[in-house]
Amino acid sequence: MLISGFDALLSDLDGVVYAGNGAIPKAIDALNRLSECSVSLAYVTNNASRSPGAVAAHLKQLGAPASAEQVFGSADAGAELLAQKLPQGSKVLVVGSGYLRDCVSSFGMEIVASHTDGPLGVIQGFDPALGWKDLAEAAFAINGGAIWVATNTDLTIPRAEGIAPGNGSLVNAIGAATNTRPLVAGKPEPLLFRRAAENFEATRPLVVGDRLDTDILGGNRAGYNTVLVLTGVDTALSALSAKTAERPDYLIADLSDLYEEYPVIEATGFGIRCGSAVACVNDQTIVIDGEENNLDSWRAACAAWWLAHPEQEHAVEPKLTFSQKVGSKP
Repeated sequence: MLISGFDALLSDLDGVVYAGNGAIPKAIDALNRLSECSVSLAYVTNNASRSPGAVAAHLKQLGAPASAEQVFGSADAGAELLAQKLPQGSKVLVVGSGYLRDCVSSFGMEIVASHTDGPLGVIQGFDPALGWKDLAEAAFAINGGAIWVATNTDLTIPRAEGIAPGNGSLVNAIGAATNTRPLVAGKPEPLLFRRAAENFEATRPLVVGDRLDTDILGGNRAGYNTVLVLTGVDTALSALSAKTAERPDYLIADLSDLYEEYPVIEATGFGIRCGSAVACVNDQTIVIDGEENNLDSWRAACAAWWLAHPEQEHAVEPKLTFSQKVGSKP
């Protein structure tokens, strides 16, 4: 099974374990089975709105194994990064949750409420209660010379109702008003993944996430194996089209696939085979002998396209031809 050979699972939360307050189907059972395989579990999240204790409480309510020590979030990392850039006791404008303010205070920085208070730094994290005035205050402070740190730059966030704007969308709003970009503490930077792996003394961790631009890119940058799970933001098509740095090692439908044998992907005289599917590249088109709703067809297509285009700096969506178009694509 796929999880064999790995000693830790470094899992994202939104879009992988839950969407909004509800658990994603099959995720909780899969997480509970890890202990049977002697695999450590850490949660690596860009959500900076809640403390590790609050996240763990939510996970336990859903039935997942969790403690505060297993949660590695971007709020703590963001506050630490800002503290490294500023003198002790500096004034900081916090655009984010109460927990993010607590993190900033824990590093000895003074929290202020307005750009008129002369902050030397601005830190921004996701909080559903943020409004235009909060973003405007941040823009005024940054235009006045304050250092700007963002806990993360996720453009979207999965919710029970669907996909909603994430912290990255609000970061972009401030970026447009200041013509600058922040320092980023969370994923896709490798820090959180490495901290989690070191905490559990893992030598071969597996990173699982639903986003190519944060989870997969960050796990790849950390030097770990990565798996994209198709229960959140990104799809099999976006994985196929991904630039080289964001390509995952594995593609699964949901977390229960961690306990299935991952199909062998091999080159044949007819193309790249995965299970019963075979894919070959013809110029900018991938011809797949397989069903469109079969994940093995997409795994074969990814392997064939990536082999033909090993160095791709930008996402490129090829044309696809399936021999059988049954149902909908993964």
